[in-house]
Amino acid sequence: MGIFDGILGKKQPQIALFVDGPNIIRKQLNIDLREIKKLVSKHGNIRIARIYLDQFASDKLIEAMVNQAFEPKITTGDVDVTMAVEATEQIVNPEIDIIALMTRDTDFIPALNKAKERGKKTLIVGIEPGFSVALRNSADILIMINAEEVAREQKRDFRPYGQQAPRRDFNRQNRPPQQSRPPEKPPEQKPAEQGPAQPAPKPPEK
Repeated sequence: MGIFDGILGKKQPQIALFVDGPNIIRKQLNIDLREIKKLVSKHGNIRIARIYLDQFASDKLIEAMVNQAFEPKITTGDVDVTMAVEATEQIVNPEIDIIALMTRDTDFIPALNKAKERGKKTLIVGIEPGFSVALRNSADILIMINAEEVAREQKRDFRPYGQQAPRRDFNRQNRPPQQSRPPEKPPEQKPAEQGPAQPAPKPPEK
């Protein structure tokens, strides 16, 4: 690879991308991680792409992460600790140039500072609204995702964590208004037909 680097010029930066699953994989956010990889790839080649999940992650979710070209890491302990340890391991990896984290947790700031001390660039993928200012200022490269815009593009209602969308009766909404009908008149009754008049009976003869 070094030979081609000399011929073609400076090599592309190598990126290690780590995703904080419990803080990112939420129905309220509905983030497409394939789009995240496209944005991160603009800054270099993603050499490592891992997503960290807890023991409650379903098989369907794990399969979805594999289909999006992520390596799932399932942990029974604290997800943040496992992710921070593995991100720190890549700081001393000479093949990695950029440490990229997708998280909302400020607990990763020490790992970012350590990466800078070792001469690595740091990249943060954050989600608005409510993203930490301290975490924003800790990265050399910042990619921000606006969850409200994502929801509008997908024609969904954005709602903050813990807030449920109001229930809607779509059948009732889509039902055309019913017009009141006038009360039906009872059918007219025809008078009974009468036969020819009968002569009055004669009085009895005396």
